[in-house]
Amino acid sequence: MITGPVFFCYPFLTDGYNKYKILKENEIKTDIGEYIMKRYELIAPCHFGLEAVLKREITDLGYDVAQVEDGRVTFIGDDEAICRANIGLRTAERILIKVGSFHAETFDELFENTKKLPWEEYIPSDGKFWVAKAASIKSQLFSPSDIQSIMKKAMVERLKQVYHVSWFSEDGQSFPVRVFLMKDTVTVGLDTTGESLHKRGYRKYTAKAPIAENLAAALIMLTPWRSDRILVDPFCGSGTVLIEAALMAANIAPGMKRGFTALKWGHLIDKKVWDDCYEEAREMVDLSGAVDLEGSDLDPEMIRIAKQNARLAGVEQMIKFEEKDVSRLSHTGKYGFIITNPPYGERLEEKENIPPLYRKLGERFKSLDTWSLYLITSYEDAQKDIGRKADKNRKIYNGMMKTYYYQFMGPRPPRE
Repeated sequence: MITGPVFFCYPFLTDGYNKYKILKENEIKTDIGEYIMKRYELIAPCHFGLEAVLKREITDLGYDVAQVEDGRVTFIGDDEAICRANIGLRTAERILIKVGSFHAETFDELFENTKKLPWEEYIPSDGKFWVAKAASIKSQLFSPSDIQSIMKKAMVERLKQVYHVSWFSEDGQSFPVRVFLMKDTVTVGLDTTGESLHKRGYRKYTAKAPIAENLAAALIMLTPWRSDRILVDPFCGSGTVLIEAALMAANIAPGMKRGFTALKWGHLIDKKVWDDCYEEAREMVDLSGAVDLEGSDLDPEMIRIAKQNARLAGVEQMIKFEEKDVSRLSHTGKYGFIITNPPYGERLEEKENIPPLYRKLGERFKSLDTWSLYLITSYEDAQKDIGRKADKNRKIYNGMMKTYYYQFMGPRPPRE
């Protein structure tokens, strides 16, 4: 079935932030005025294995989740939801407006059904539009380049008929499209984000094998850690895990300091809606809380990079970075957390160093008898070398690499 946007009428209320408030669907009883608000199906892709974390984030933002699939969560929201999701979601890759979905086993079906979609409701006559990415799983159509080319031609044909032109200058704003094919079901989304949401804007310098910011945030959110508990990363690299924890502790929205493709879509989202959402994010920041966040790495260059990234993120004063080997890991506090992304040994020259590295980590963790350890790795003997079977492990795809998130639980702190 081909789907498009849905329209509902809501009152427009004015409070401190001039926000849109939903009183009751399809019911207008106000002497303030009326505002026609378009409702969308919004798709948020994420790392495979982290769908439940993203679903919780979306629910916490106040939006209804419509569907959870491998690697993406679909939810219902308006133009404000597009802004708030881009600015506020920590574990999503991007936010797509679902233009439609349909069944296609041949390129003719792909062309005709793409042509039926209401592209004119999104793309103006001077818009620059293209299929930025196509992914196909268990489908008759599997060539990304052919899918992209045919869908672009279908979009052109549709818009030529609507705008009564023979060609498009495409010198206006950008409207990238992304498409997923799963068992011959084609789902088409308009990308509101642009550069992936994991690019917060603070990581100008990276380690050899950096962990993505949204994955680091998800790893933290899969633990019971809160800002009043100790957090240590003994393989901190460029500091991503600790910086993400500091952003959470200070309630700093991950997208607060960056822009998005849809910022320039004035015909779909009024600039004031974006301004209000950015202002909302700024007013929620709280740097007053005391935290204990500590990172270490054997490489002094990594410590220098981590400090620079923390400074760019605005959380430099919240994290202590130190050059030291994991064998020196210690802390006087109780009931702390180790959350880390240690080397995996993927490079041939590193393989012989991996077992003793994990054994050292296991020894130091054992000495911290009330602590919990969480680590992501593809190293198969991680549990054996740490010296303890994980209480839980979760399969997560870090890019195309299958990894496991091992969770070694410590005791709960006594109630105060």
